[in-house]
Amino acid sequence: MRKRWFLPQSLGVALLLVFAAACDSNRDTVSQQAGTIRAASAAGASSQVYYRTTRIDGLEIFYREAGSRDNPTILLLHGFPTSSHMFRNLIPALADQYHLVAPDYPGYGYSSMPSVDEFDYTFDRLTEIVEILTERMNLDSYSIYLMDYGAPVGYRLAAKYPGRVQALIVQNGNAYDEGLLEFWDPIKKYWADKTPENAEPLRGLGSVYAQNPATSDMANL
Repeated sequence: MRKRWFLPQSLGVALLLVFAAACDSNRDTVSQQAGTIRAASAAGASSQVYYRTTRIDGLEIFYREAGSRDNPTILLLHGFPTSSHMFRNLIPALADQYHLVAPDYPGYGYSSMPSVDEFDYTFDRLTEIVEILTERMNLDSYSIYLMDYGAPVGYRLAAKYPGRVQALIVQNGNAYDEGLLEFWDPIKKYWADKTPENAEPLRGLGSVYAQNPATSDMANL
């Protein structure tokens, strides 16, 4: 299967393309202006971002969606310690050319945050949640942008569904053990033995995120 790679474009470039398509050099000046106004209006409508939730396995899963389903779909998978909030500027910039879907994993952003006794916080389980979301949305063909914690989720989806995943757009997405350098040693230690002592050195990792009002105030979506 031929792979198609979708590269982000700035909003300014995207709008220029819309304006160019709307203007017909064979029309008079008035018609050109009217076409430009209609194109700008259409571009504004397509950049509308919708904030949705769906219930999966007893959890409320939040996701952002924008763009027409007639366009190629890109699934945006966030990293740690962020959420779909990291894509808040990218989504409207691409929505005139692509259909964008950006979920929050369980424990992140506006999705449910069950305790570790209630939910198995593994990449396998996070992948299952995202997989169910894509199937519920009838996404049978899509590309994946992935970074950081999104990499093991996206790679799992691509390995399981090579016929669905058209392309991988990778940014800082580790795919091999050798890439887990010294920074990961205390995390690996906790993965192997989840004791309070092993958890203590990790508490500071999410402190900045937890204090960021943009992650807890719905007005800052």
